[in-house]
Amino acid sequence: MFCRRCTREIADNAAYCAHCGASQRSDAGPIRLERSVSDRQLAGICGGLAAYIGLDATLVRVLWIVLSVVPGAIIFGIIAYLAAWLIIPEAAGPEPVSRSKRLTRSLTDARVAGVCGGLAEYFDVDPTPIRFLWVVLSIYPGAVIGGVIVYGVAWLVTPLAPLAQAPPPTTPPPTPPSEPVEPTSRSG
Repeated sequence: MFCRRCTREIADNAAYCAHCGASQRSDAGPIRLERSVSDRQLAGICGGLAAYIGLDATLVRVLWIVLSVVPGAIIFGIIAYLAAWLIIPEAAGPEPVSRSKRLTRSLTDARVAGVCGGLAEYFDVDPTPIRFLWVVLSIYPGAVIGGVIVYGVAWLVTPLAPLAQAPPPTTPPPTPPSEPVEPTSRSG
């Protein structure tokens, strides 16, 4: 994709040009924060927030859960969600399908349920520090139960990665017929 103002090449899904800062949106109006009608688990709050800030909806859901459980005030996260449900209007129509990277549970690097492996694949990092950080942050404030609850909810909220399509089995190419070798006699 090329910028409309400076005509330099930019990312296909860029909202602004990295070179001149020009908006790449076709409509000049501001982006509205709306509840999602297509990417929703309950009321579409996290799906709408994700579309508004340009992140994956699953990542926004996991962050909402972490920020609700870790401080020890689950009730405030629930109240904030209910308030957002009342305040944020529902989208008028279906949102366009996003082609951005999705946060999923890992199929290849799963120790328990693939949540940390999926986070590592999403951010393209090694999963061991993610696991270590999860355990440390769960134990450090003395809220092991909070860390376990967040992991369990992340397990339920994060979709499983799709199975990779295996290529069809290939048969080896036929070997060309070899010419018979006649034994040679040695004289001597």
